[in-house]
Amino acid sequence: MSQSEFLLEMNNIVKEFPGVKALDRVTLKVRPGSVHALMGENGAGKSTLMKCLFGIYKHDTGEILLNGEPIQNDSSKDALDRGIAMIHQELHPVKYRNVMENMWLGRFPLKNYGIVKLVDEKKMYNDTKELFKSLNLDIDPKVKVENLSVSIVQQMEIAKAVSYNAKIIIMDEPTSSLTETEVEHLFKVIRELKAKGVSIIYISHKMEEILQISDEVTIMRDGTLVGTWKAEELTTDLIIKKMVGRDLTNRFPVRENVPGEVVLKVDGLTSPFNKCFKDISFELRKGEILGIGGLVGAQRTELVEAIFGLRSVESGKIFMNGEQVKISSSIDAKKHKIALLTEERRVTGIFPLLSVLENTVIANVDKYVNKFGLLDEDKRKEDTKKSIEMLKVKTPSAKTLMQNLSGGNQQKVLLAKWLLTDPDILILDEPTRGIDVGAKYEIYTIISELAKEGKSIIMISSEMPELLGMSDRIMVMCEGHLSGIIDGKSATEEVVMQLAAKYMV
Repeated sequence: MSQSEFLLEMNNIVKEFPGVKALDRVTLKVRPGSVHALMGENGAGKSTLMKCLFGIYKHDTGEILLNGEPIQNDSSKDALDRGIAMIHQELHPVKYRNVMENMWLGRFPLKNYGIVKLVDEKKMYNDTKELFKSLNLDIDPKVKVENLSVSIVQQMEIAKAVSYNAKIIIMDEPTSSLTETEVEHLFKVIRELKAKGVSIIYISHKMEEILQISDEVTIMRDGTLVGTWKAEELTTDLIIKKMVGRDLTNRFPVRENVPGEVVLKVDGLTSPFNKCFKDISFELRKGEILGIGGLVGAQRTELVEAIFGLRSVESGKIFMNGEQVKISSSIDAKKHKIALLTEERRVTGIFPLLSVLENTVIANVDKYVNKFGLLDEDKRKEDTKKSIEMLKVKTPSAKTLMQNLSGGNQQKVLLAKWLLTDPDILILDEPTRGIDVGAKYEIYTIISELAKEGKSIIMISSEMPELLGMSDRIMVMCEGHLSGIIDGKSATEEVVMQLAAKYMV
C-alpha cells in the first residue's frame, strides 16, 4: 500500500518505562475519513501509544507520519497545531469556571479596549453557541462545569476537540458515562465528522459499539501489535480471543454465594437537595450482591455516597443488624465496617503520585502504627505483598507509582485498600468502568468470592450484561426515585429498562 492511502502512520513505535516495556515495535495506520478502533486489555499499551502521538510521551524509537510527512510532537500543543486532538478517558476540566472558558482555555478571543486587550466574552459566548449548535448539543455556555454531569462534560470535551479543526480526533473510552441515547448522538456526530474527512481513533472495551461504529480495528496485547482487520470481518468472540489470546467462553464466573439475614436496612432516605433521591427504602442481605441499575441522572451515586456519609440527608433511617445507626462521615461508615469504591477512580480514588504500597494501606493507617507511634514498615510491606498476590495485581513492584498502572490494576489496588479495612459491606460504584474484558472477569471473580465469604455487596453498574450477570437482586432507580427491585435470576434487559425510565417525563 502506498503512503497516500493513510492520513496517519505510526511505524515500529517503542516506549519503555522503568521496569516496563510499554510498547514494542507497534504499528498503526489510519485512513482519512475513517473510524479506526484500537482495542486490547488494560495494560496492552493503547493509551500509551496515543500519548506518544499526542505529545504527552516521547517515543524511544520508531516514526510517526502525517500525510506522509515525518512529525515529532514534543507537546500537546504541537499535536493540536497539527490537527490532532485527544479526548481523555478521565476528564479533568476546570470545574469552577464556566463551559465557554473551558472550551477556549489558552486561546481566549481578545478585543482591544484602548491600550489593553481583554477577553472578548461576547465573541467567546457566540462562538461556543455556534459550535454547540453545529453538533446539536444543548449546553449553556455560561454554566459552571462543576454543575454538569459527567456525560455533559464528555460532550463538551468532544466539542472542544472539534473546535481545533482537527484532522484526527482520539477518543479514549468516550461512551463510558453516556446513556444509550447519548451514545447514538455521539455516533451521529462521529459520522458527520467522517463525512468531512476527519479520522477518529476510537478506544473502547465495548465490543458491540466497536463493531457498530468502526471501519477498521487494531488489536494490541502486552504492548505489541496483534493485527488490524476490517470491522466487518470480526465478531465479539473473535475480538475477545485476539485480545486475551484465549477463548473466554463465560463472561461471568459461577457464583456460590448464599444470601442470608438482613445486615443493612435503608428506610425512607431522602436528600435535602432538589433533583436528588427521595424516599429510598431497601434491604441488603449477608453474602448478597445487590445491583443498582438506572440511567445517568438516576442519583445512584448520590444515594450510596449518602449511605457512606459523604452527603447529608433530610430524612430517613439506616439500620445495621437491626440497630439504627447514624453515619455522618466516611469515618462513621468505616467504624460500621462499610467501604466505598468510588466511580471516578482517578479523581476520588487513587493517589497517582504515590506508590502501590501507599495506595494499598492508606485507608488503614491506624493498623500500622506501632507502640512507639511510628509506622510499622514491615507490616505495611507484608500486607501490600499479600494484596498484590491475592488480587493478581500486575505491577513491577510495590514501589511503582499508581499512575503507571493500567486502569484494571488500579481498580484492583483500590479493592485491596478497602479489603484491608475488613468491611462487612462493600459498595462498588461502576467497578469495571473502563476496564477490559479479561480484567473484568478477574474483578467479577473477586466480587463473587467476597460474597461467598459472607461480605455484602452493593454494585452500581450501567452495563446491562454486568447487572444481569452478577446480581442476586437488582434495584432500579429513575430520577431519584426507587422504581422497583427484581430478582436477578428472572430479570431481563427489557424489565430493567422499563423501570429505569418509569418516572421520566
